[in-house]
Amino acid sequence: MATAHHDADVYYVPHHSKWPFVGSVSLFVLMIGLVTWFNGSDTAFWVFMAGVAMMIYTLFGWFGDVIRESESGKYNGQVDVSFRQGMIWFIFSEVMFFAAFFGALFYVRQFALPWLSGEGHGALANQFLYDGYVAGWPANGPANVGGEFGTLPAFGLPLINTIILLSSGLTLTIAHHAMVAGQRGKVLAWLGATILLGFCFFGVQAYEYGHAWSDLNLRLSSGIYGATFYMLTGFHGLHVFLGTVMLTVVWFRVLKGHFTPEKHFGFEAVAWYWHFVDVVWLGLFLFVYVL
Repeated sequence: MATAHHDADVYYVPHHSKWPFVGSVSLFVLMIGLVTWFNGSDTAFWVFMAGVAMMIYTLFGWFGDVIRESESGKYNGQVDVSFRQGMIWFIFSEVMFFAAFFGALFYVRQFALPWLSGEGHGALANQFLYDGYVAGWPANGPANVGGEFGTLPAFGLPLINTIILLSSGLTLTIAHHAMVAGQRGKVLAWLGATILLGFCFFGVQAYEYGHAWSDLNLRLSSGIYGATFYMLTGFHGLHVFLGTVMLTVVWFRVLKGHFTPEKHFGFEAVAWYWHFVDVVWLGLFLFVYVL
């Protein structure tokens, strides 16, 4: 059967796929394992890991099908526009995801803690519930939840990670210009440097977490500061790891001869995602570490 090789008048519709069903089951198993793990189940960790394995299988299979369809010439300009719109909406959903956590941080610091200290409408709460409590930041609340803890200086490991991540954005941009120029060797070199910097960032953050957890007693249970610190930096670190994995897949695709100077949205999509991760980190560095 003839395929539509970049036919501007034909929009490729894929055949029936098992991946939406498999992905739904994988997410269900993963979330059941995660929720029951948080509630103290002895076997939940292995259910969670089974869900993770199923999700990895789904992603490799599904994206593999998309890559094969693209390389066989089935996608035209209309499909490319659809992919771009989908990636834009995906990144917008990620913006809203992080906005929720930044919003929680802002609300606690600007409203909740001042109210508990007696400011504004919180005078009665301070007088009858938390008499004499004066909130500062960082704080674990009037109840001193989690006990005393220390914080990480902004101009130590966080600054190093900021330099690493911003440098990775630069190397990725150079790789993109090389892709447009058709210089595949330079693409591999600069993209490889970006991947290396991504893993370096992840490694520094893992060391930072170990130091904070064991030496500073800064934990997820350390009141509102510990919760917001680990939720914001932890989810960002997860995004860095996933982005690095995606960049690695793109590197192997470039090595196999995929992409052309005119058609390389798979590369561009991951670059968009990576630059988004860069911007989020700048917000984290400023509002979590510096201020």
